[in-house]
Amino acid sequence: MGPRKFLESLRYAIEGVIYCINTQRNMKIHIIVAIIALTASLLLHISNMELVVVIMAISLVLVCEIINTAVEKAVDTSTQEYNPIAKISKDVAAGAVLVASINSMIVGVLIFGRHLMAAVLKAFA
Repeated sequence: MGPRKFLESLRYAIEGVIYCINTQRNMKIHIIVAIIALTASLLLHISNMELVVVIMAISLVLVCEIINTAVEKAVDTSTQEYNPIAKISKDVAAGAVLVASINSMIVGVLIFGRHLMAAVLKAFA
């Protein structure tokens, strides 16, 4: 693959991410929460390893949301009428986002909880 094809592929991928951000309410929510988590990471001075875990959790949620959108659009293209298999496909893709989001919340509680508790105790000491 030449540089031109690579750049073209990269442009299409970026367009896909932008489409998700512009059209998917949950993607916007995930990005806002990600910005809050990354800001908290800086303010609480979490370790580099903890930051890597936070970034991986954020990335997992965003990737699942992008794949969920792709599945939904592909299913919508294939049928206009109710189809129980189409419903299962959409539900399973949405379930992946749910699992990733729960994972992300657990990571947040485990990492930020300890740092927040330490900051609160320090403030009242």
